[in-house]
Amino acid sequence: MNNNFNKLKDLVMSLEGDFEKFYDKNNAAAGTRVRKGMQDLKNMAQDIRKEVQDMKNTSEKKAAK
Repeated sequence: MNNNFNKLKDLVMSLEGDFEKFYDKNNAAAGTRVRKGMQDLKNMAQDIRKEVQDMKNTSEKKAAK
């Protein structure tokens, strides 16, 4: 399986404790960490999306030849 997928899973799992602290205990600092983690997740998802699109376009070009 792709290493990016494992990084994505690791990031999501690393946020679990902060989600609990923020939503269950109203810990504001945990909320800040959640927002930062979600921004990192967004950026990582965009990078993976671009990689997949590039690979798809490359394989389509090879198939067209």
